[in-house]
Amino acid sequence: MSMSRWEPFKEMMTLREAMDRLFEDSFVRPARLPHEGVGVYLPLDIFTTKDAVVIRASVPGVKPQDVEITIEGDTISLRGETLAPQEEGTFLLQEQRYGPFARSIQIALPVQADKAEAKFENGVLTLTIPKAEEIKPKVIKVKSV
Repeated sequence: MSMSRWEPFKEMMTLREAMDRLFEDSFVRPARLPHEGVGVYLPLDIFTTKDAVVIRASVPGVKPQDVEITIEGDTISLRGETLAPQEEGTFLLQEQRYGPFARSIQIALPVQADKAEAKFENGVLTLTIPKAEEIKPKVIKVKSV
């Protein structure tokens, strides 16, 4: 029988390993975690143009009237539900996500919520919200005297 030296710190996770695990769980695999207590994660693309903030969400199989969009101040919320098809038989593989979804995001730009437009095409929801006038760049022409 051999003896080995007990090293209590050997089994502890290093700070680097803990941070790696945190970033892996938070950013690399976010779709595995339910968002805001809702079962289906809704990935978004958000970008700005010269005049507007544009948000795109893929919501295949959802009817446009079943999506709820709310804008309160700088918070934009999208809610809806992807219904599972009523299939006869037993699934051999099911990777599609079904169920309610919700996503709220804050944008740091003042927008004109009353002029927002939502379009739905081929399962992609595109929300265009014009920027408020005070943040749009203004060009001032210099006149010679």
